[in-house]
Formats: sequence, structure tokens, C-alpha cells
Amino acid sequence: MTMRLLGIALLFATAATAGQPQSVNITPTLVMPSLSGPDIFRYYCATCHGRDARGKGPAASALKTPPADLTKLAANNRGQFPAERVTRFITAGRSDAQAHGSSEMPVWGPIFQSLDPSDTIAQARIDNVVAYLRSIQAK
Repeated sequence: MTMRLLGIALLFATAATAGQPQSVNITPTLVMPSLSGPDIFRYYCATCHGRDARGKGPAASALKTPPADLTKLAANNRGQFPAERVTRFITAGRSDAQAHGSSEMPVWGPIFQSLDPSDTIAQARIDNVVAYLRSIQAK
């Protein structure tokens, strides 16, 4: 959307100054998702886990280890959503247990930290993804 608006503005600017040489300095900007759990999930996780979090994202078939169905985390843990374990996994990466995924999964904690120097915002991103995952657990 941003690029489309930029293109339209450039078109109007060019038409208004037709015949006059112009120098246009365009700096692309990175559009960041909001801090909401669903937005962060769609932006960072859905490529592998799918928009429905069931492990069937568009990149899933290219991975050696299929992405987990994240809607079954509670069912696979005696009905209890493992929030602390999910937080650790997002923050620090794979544990020794194969059931927790392969090392192909990115470790998002450092990535979220690099987006903003605020520890509070990085932790909010992680907490919001974890809360979103808790909210989509299969009944």
C-alpha cells in the first residue's frame, strides 16, 4: 500500500513538472507489524506455520522438519498451554527435545530485540505472540 501511494505521488509530481529535469530521492521504509499477537504471528510465523497456525504455511514443504501445528500445544501437554516453554522457545530457540522443532526455526528473541532497542517492546512482542497462540488452542 505504501509503495502504491508513493508511486501515485511520484506520478503526479512527474506530470506537474513535465519537461523540467527533476531529481527524486526515494528512501524505502520498512513497514513493521503492530505489536498485536495476530499481526506479529502473520508477519513472522505464518510463512512456515500457516495463517491458521496448523503447520501448513507456504514454506512448510521446503523444510526438513514439518512446522508444528501450534493449535495443538495445549492438547499435547495434558490440556495445559505451556506458556513458559513457548516463550523460551521463541526467545532462545530449540530445546533438546525433538518434539519442540528443529534448529531450522529462527530464534525470534534477538530479532525482536533488534527491531527496537527497548527490552520492554521486544518482550511485549513475544508475550503477545504467546497470548495469541494460547487463544487459538484447539478445544
